[in-house]
Amino acid sequence: MKILITGANGYLGSKIVKSLCDLNHVVIATDLNCENIDSRAKFIKANIFEQKGNWFSYFDCPDVCLHLAWRDGFSHNSDKHMLDLSNHYNFCTNLIQNGLKQFSCMGTMHEVGYWNGAIDENTPCNPMSQYGIAKNALRKALELYCKGKNCNFLWLRAYYIFGDDSYGNSIFCKLRQAVKKGEKTFPFTTGKNKYDFIRDEMLVKQIISCITQSEVLGVVNVCSGEPESLAKKIEWYISINNLPIKLEYGKYPDRPYDSPCIYGDNTKINTIMERNK
Repeated sequence: MKILITGANGYLGSKIVKSLCDLNHVVIATDLNCENIDSRAKFIKANIFEQKGNWFSYFDCPDVCLHLAWRDGFSHNSDKHMLDLSNHYNFCTNLIQNGLKQFSCMGTMHEVGYWNGAIDENTPCNPMSQYGIAKNALRKALELYCKGKNCNFLWLRAYYIFGDDSYGNSIFCKLRQAVKKGEKTFPFTTGKNKYDFIRDEMLVKQIISCITQSEVLGVVNVCSGEPESLAKKIEWYISINNLPIKLEYGKYPDRPYDSPCIYGDNTKINTIMERNK
């Protein structure tokens, strides 16, 4: 397949591009920079927020688009989320209007907001951050648009990612940064909240399985489907990596808007992965 990846130079995008190339797909990678992009991909430097008559033909008429590009993903109340929303919508609808037949986009559990239990495609969304609000609005708008254009729509709702933590803004990355600075303790909450953690390698496999099929559509949780306490996961991470640091429990209060237990229902992704064997 010919697959367009936006945000291809990012943490997740670069891994997806490499894996798709390994599987012999034709990859059109676009971003503002290309230092992390596999040389086997065709790189097209572009600012997708610019006005363009036909983005579909500009990117060589791909079979599928995976829209990863997003600014300030770790700064949940950045003004850029809402300021960029129309630009994302304009770019994506331009692709679809001009001939794209399958569109997929990365979503986030933060679309849902406060919730206790498993999330599926029918879980009501009440986002509590600018990031969640913007992502949720884009999902609803593009889902409606795709229906009117006979375009397959996939929304890949992601949870907590870990794996290659040498850079980034995750708690795993911050833990490694603290070790590098020589710190012996790491300020922490009670760690009782339970989340859905998934290793980046498995997440990449799930995403690729989703975007290279067209039978299971709509909202798909790319997840482990297993809730695990933050404390247990971080203690495990410290142990397997032999990090010389200890968690300082209770240094930060638990935030009242953090869900006590939130994880993805993995029914749909399990169906896709089983068919992909």
